[in-house]
Amino acid sequence: MRASTIRKLCTLSTLYRSHSAWKAMALASSSSVSISEHNASEFNHSSMSHNRVPSRGAEDSPDDDNTASEVSSIVYSPSLAEEPVVVKEEPVVEEVDYRKAKMEKVADLTWCPNLSPGYLLTKRRGLARERKSKWIFKLSHDVRFDRLVKMCAKRLGTGTTLDVFRQLGRETGVKEFNALIKMSIQKARTTDNEYIAIEELSKAFHLLENMKECGFKLEEETYQPLLRYVIDMGMVKEFQLFSDVVRAECSVSRLGYYEMLLWIRVEDEEMIRDICEYITVEDGQDTAAMRENYLLALCESDLKFQITDVLKNIDITMFSSAKSIASVFQSLGRLQLESLAENLFLDLRAQDFDEDDISGFIADFAVSTPNLAVEDIISKFKSLHDLLEVLHSSSSYEKLIMYCCDIGKVDVALDLVDNMCEAGFTLSTRMLQSILHICEETYEHILVYRIYSIIQRFHLKLNGEICRCLVNFCVRVKDFKGAYKMVDDLEKMNFKPTTAMYNAIMAGYFREKNISGALRVLKHMQDANVNPDVQTFSYLISNCETEEDIIKYREEMEQYKIPLAKPIFMALINSYAACGKLDMAKQVILDPNIPAKSLNEIKSVLVSALASHGQLSEALLVYEEINKAGYNLEPKAVISLIEEFTKFKGELDGMLMLLTELSDLDYWVDGCFRVIIYCVHNKHLSSAIDLFKKLKDKFESDELVLEVLFDEVFAAIATSESSNLQIGLDLLWAVKNELGLVPSRQCLDFLLSACTNAGDLSNARLIWREYEVAGFPYNVLSYLRMYQALLASGDYRSANFMLSKIPKDDSEVSAIIKACQETYSGLSSVAKKKTKVTKKKEKREA
Repeated sequence: MRASTIRKLCTLSTLYRSHSAWKAMALASSSSVSISEHNASEFNHSSMSHNRVPSRGAEDSPDDDNTASEVSSIVYSPSLAEEPVVVKEEPVVEEVDYRKAKMEKVADLTWCPNLSPGYLLTKRRGLARERKSKWIFKLSHDVRFDRLVKMCAKRLGTGTTLDVFRQLGRETGVKEFNALIKMSIQKARTTDNEYIAIEELSKAFHLLENMKECGFKLEEETYQPLLRYVIDMGMVKEFQLFSDVVRAECSVSRLGYYEMLLWIRVEDEEMIRDICEYITVEDGQDTAAMRENYLLALCESDLKFQITDVLKNIDITMFSSAKSIASVFQSLGRLQLESLAENLFLDLRAQDFDEDDISGFIADFAVSTPNLAVEDIISKFKSLHDLLEVLHSSSSYEKLIMYCCDIGKVDVALDLVDNMCEAGFTLSTRMLQSILHICEETYEHILVYRIYSIIQRFHLKLNGEICRCLVNFCVRVKDFKGAYKMVDDLEKMNFKPTTAMYNAIMAGYFREKNISGALRVLKHMQDANVNPDVQTFSYLISNCETEEDIIKYREEMEQYKIPLAKPIFMALINSYAACGKLDMAKQVILDPNIPAKSLNEIKSVLVSALASHGQLSEALLVYEEINKAGYNLEPKAVISLIEEFTKFKGELDGMLMLLTELSDLDYWVDGCFRVIIYCVHNKHLSSAIDLFKKLKDKFESDELVLEVLFDEVFAAIATSESSNLQIGLDLLWAVKNELGLVPSRQCLDFLLSACTNAGDLSNARLIWREYEVAGFPYNVLSYLRMYQALLASGDYRSANFMLSKIPKDDSEVSAIIKACQETYSGLSSVAKKKTKVTKKKEKREA
């Protein structure tokens, strides 16, 4: 092994053993040179140019030196950095505590906590309250905080954002620093401007150093975005610099993981070979963590030969955690190294490794194997358990169940749940919620009965969300009697009915326009001693038919002491609009009780209500108010405006402008489809083609979705007026020639149907030839469509020839043929009469 190479060429392995001594020297040192100055000198000698894959051992060019000095000036120039370091004056004391002085010597953008007894007491109380709060609240709080930091940093800049928090009395903690570092790295990733990318990288570097100066420990959550970015960009020298900054504060062994990712990214085969050799040859206990992290990074790659060589020469039982071993087997599954995986499994079994863990590793391996049907994955899972003579574990079952849910195989997941529970394991509420969530996403509500049967048979634990989903699924399949029965059954199982369960039933009745059924839900709630909530009254108010009903429910809200909230204001707008009281609907947004943060959403509902009730000009006025306030219209309101615009000619420009306001892809596709249909009806061919191109750009990596979207457009053409046939044909040629795509079979089917509706024989024959050009063999459906087109255009001879190619053994096919003959028999008799009259006329003239 080339030990000198490993020592000199930026690997971390040789630094690991000397880390403790180096750290002790750093703490003992009281050098006047600050960390920032030390790193600045290093940074001046490194190039920040985006030379993505530098060659090892090559000398730096003069251009690199110029770039390095330019970058250094960006990083350390006070005029460009948003976070100037201003050292606070220290009070004169007899003795200076070095660690305390270091904590206090910070930039003006950093505020260390006041560790007074009162503060500590308050802190303890705050922690106690936090522990009592639900994880959902904490998660939503973190999301809101990240959104706040992102918004402030975008508008004010990093330094100013921190300064604003300081002025508001908020301490600068790890959370704030992490959010701003992520923000800077995100900007660097998304920009195409190299200078901006370098500047954002320098901001992240400053924040990292300020965290160190403030005494915060650099955890992986902090430095990961920074290292990931320089790795993705192939910046070897910058990685060395940043890892030097991080190394003093964190585990050196963990940096080995990122170092290996770097060499894999820049395809440095020599360094990869050296590290692989180091993993297999070095066997010291003090380097075990380093070697483990090197291997974990290697297993994330597709370097099959190197992974195989390393795993044949090491003992994976020496890994520090089962999670690391699981990563190894996931890699083996992904690379389809089954024989090697079996050998490692046998090694684990021979060393009496924990059977539950082995079972989990088998599941990791099986679900990671690509191009296998789910039935084959389960078969592999079972056969490996038989080979190793180990029992299935709860965790391995859950991994398989989650895999089945992820690929939408809920029925297979439920089979596994049955097997798991029969084996004596209990399904967790988390897993049960995941299954219900996938059922909701895939609209497989009918599985509710099977899920409920499993719950009853194995006495699974429930929570409020699970019960709500069960009731909601019954409602979705329109089994309202079953929904009420489920509520009663759950009560017998000592689970008290909740307002959310009854709200689900009420919403279902309103969807079915069964007003009396929805109102009966209130009676059931009263009998069960369950009080209505904001959502209940939002449903009731939204479906009011008179102003008197609206007033009645508002009075009931006051009786229950339910405050006005965003759903209520939205419901009031929709109900007033439905009652024809548009002036009252416009008055709702003037209510002083509307929270400022909800005003834009409520105004968007008003825009949608006005537009859908024919008040387009009024809706546009509210839309302008929203724009002037610096907000964006909600997607549903944008779709409502586009839909209203489609009723008028000459409004294409307005619709295209509205389309640009939709950032959510699903809503954008919905709006785009509506505009394309408008273009078809109004013969705006060039605009329709432009929108087709935009669809292709957005779904270039997913041809199946793109095909479905195009088919929807041609389906609309097939069912529209026959005058739209020509623009449909023009779009077909555009798909072939300008977009370079092969039209789908369904697309040709729809156009052939459009030719039938138009009675256009020449274009029908043209489309018929396109099947061969596209490589689609003719089938029964295509023969039937062409037969119909020939009958509709009066070419009965060709129609009889086409009929001879259609097999008649299928009853449904025979029924379609008979229907076509009956439909076009009238046309046939008229045509024959015209032919006879023409012949008689010709004879007389002769």
